[in-house]
Amino acid sequence: MTTDLVIVGCGGHGREVLGIVRAVNGDAPRWRPAGFVDDRPAEENLKRVQRLDVPYLGGLDRLRDLPPDTHVVIGIGDPRVRRTVGARLDGYGLPVATLVHPAATVGPDVAYGEGFVAFAGARVTTNVTIGRHVHLNQNVTVGHDSTLADYVSVNPLAAVSGDCRLGEAVLVGTTAAILQGLTVGAAATIGAGACVVRDVPAGVVVKGVPAR
Repeated sequence: MTTDLVIVGCGGHGREVLGIVRAVNGDAPRWRPAGFVDDRPAEENLKRVQRLDVPYLGGLDRLRDLPPDTHVVIGIGDPRVRRTVGARLDGYGLPVATLVHPAATVGPDVAYGEGFVAFAGARVTTNVTIGRHVHLNQNVTVGHDSTLADYVSVNPLAAVSGDCRLGEAVLVGTTAAILQGLTVGAAATIGAGACVVRDVPAGVVVKGVPAR
């Protein structure tokens, strides 16, 4: 039996999430991609969605008209935008899907919230707590005993070392590294390629090696 699934966001990240759905389905489909919703889709993205043979359903308010057993997942890369969308989804009352690509590894004693998305090659080791709507992109690593709050995004090839604490809506840029035992405050941004060697306050942007 398959369950209808709607992806929020027609951009590249949302279309990559569709790729995870299809990989998860494999030879025994669990999800039926019922369509994309997006309030302001770019015309080029609508053409790209059409090539994937999945319909564009309209804006997010279209979710109000769907059967109550339809699941949703957010396909938006920016964690702050994803947080705003997540608050809207709570109001629609639809169940939220969790997607783990079959080429991702989630180790023992890992807890994650609804809407968690793990892309191909993501690696989560042990005793890790992951909040709602967290996205771990391609080939990222999250070390032992770490906590990632709601809406965190870890971009491709980034490394979160063991015993780290990432606050809500933190963005870790591509190939960045956060060294062991550090804390990154809510809504902070770690620039691409940065190496974080000390705690990062909430709401700031750091970049470079070492990150400043």
